[in-house]
Amino acid sequence: MTHEPQTQEEVLLEGFLLLDTPDGLRAELIDGEIVVTGLPDGDHEHHISVIIEQVIRKSATDMDFSGNKGLKIPRDSRTVPDHVIPDGTFVPHDQRLFQGAEPWMPCEGVSMVVEVTSAKPDRDREAKRHRYANGDIPLYLLVDREKSSVTLFSDPENADYREVVTVPFGKSINLPAPFSFPLETADFL
Repeated sequence: MTHEPQTQEEVLLEGFLLLDTPDGLRAELIDGEIVVTGLPDGDHEHHISVIIEQVIRKSATDMDFSGNKGLKIPRDSRTVPDHVIPDGTFVPHDQRLFQGAEPWMPCEGVSMVVEVTSAKPDRDREAKRHRYANGDIPLYLLVDREKSSVTLFSDPENADYREVVTVPFGKSINLPAPFSFPLETADFL
């Protein structure tokens, strides 16, 4: 029996999926690179908590949240999808997308992903922004601790977002449908 030779990308994906990442670390496959990150600090988690609390209380649509959901995102013409883990993933509760999902689920049906910058903020500002847009995730909320700002990227097209709104910490930022409320950022100060 003959086997088709694997491409370099397929070998990379196979190795990535076999990784046994130690406790306290998480691994992602972004733009053909394996990225390993450590545990977030308390301020990082505080920002995530502030967002979750407001979405649960104020969103026009009931949402489910995951802080560690692996997403498979197509990569243009390449055969191997990116495998990313947003700091936060929101999906409509009535769709039950997390229920029975594989560790790396497709991004169809995801309403919004959230990233809070850490040690490598440019990865969140650039690489992940393009990955999420490529996956047609409608909303990407970036809490940029280095710049003390919150940016909402929306209307994905051609691996980027066509609409970008940035506000400084302390100002509110309007989350469109299905959320339909102004997210307050005063607690980020």
